[in-house]
Amino acid sequence: MNATLMTKRAPAKEAPAKTNGNGTNGIIGGSPHTLSTYIQSRFDECSRSQKDVAQYIIDHLDEAAFQTAEELARRANTSSSTVVRFSQALGFEGFPELQRAAREEYRRAHAGVGESPLFSVERSAFETAIAADHVNVEETARKATPANVERAIAAISAASRIVIAGTDQMAFFASYLRHLLMLLDLRAELVASPSQEALGRLARIDSETLVIALSAGRPHALVVRAMKLAHHRQAATIAITDATMSDVAKLAQIKLYYSSNSPTYVRSHTALLSMIQALAYGVYSRDEEQYVDRIKAFRLK
Repeated sequence: MNATLMTKRAPAKEAPAKTNGNGTNGIIGGSPHTLSTYIQSRFDECSRSQKDVAQYIIDHLDEAAFQTAEELARRANTSSSTVVRFSQALGFEGFPELQRAAREEYRRAHAGVGESPLFSVERSAFETAIAADHVNVEETARKATPANVERAIAAISAASRIVIAGTDQMAFFASYLRHLLMLLDLRAELVASPSQEALGRLARIDSETLVIALSAGRPHALVVRAMKLAHHRQAATIAITDATMSDVAKLAQIKLYYSSNSPTYVRSHTALLSMIQALAYGVYSRDEEQYVDRIKAFRLK
């Protein structure tokens, strides 16, 4: 089957991408779509669990192109049957047909891109994991527009109070970002669990507060709550996420995406760590003379 999505006229109600006798996928909206753009156009029609699959494919196309339905389901925190039903909801006969479309988009996007000279062709598991992180950092840097990064750095520098929300695996990175900002004498507070103390910090969010939300995949309800509260109280918001269509990203004024592709059994957070350190360094660089003595004094303690 040719996985390229071919053009056809859409009826009054947009029809799903169906495979035809030629093995070609029909498309939507009267113009050719990649699989990613087609999924985005149908995103609001998906169930909650199907949205997890959709988000993961959009943001991790290379993994979706070569993983099994079971592996993709595990990464998207859902079941393999949901992956199959999602494929069929889009008009594919099953997951293999959707995967062919993903592979076609991946190959087109990477046409002419060679292997990194840092790694051999026959890689060990160790080299494969490091190679993936090398690509993650590169992809994260490519998608971080200078204007968006500068807006984030300016917002952090100017904030009178910063609340950093991140639970579960994100709690470590939220704590580390707080540590880096505290070194620069910025007032930063952590919301990492639904404790009474953390909820009290959320209750004090006002228009002078900057809320920074960290998430991987489907965001925790507490992090979404923090962003909704910030939106309601007209506080500035930044989302740092590996899911571009997540609820946290939709609620944020400034969105920063990091790539978390990984051949291992967990998501990679190397690019997230790099982004956090780069943001803190960006704040430091805005007024290095102001911060240098404080940093020296801290090191002497």
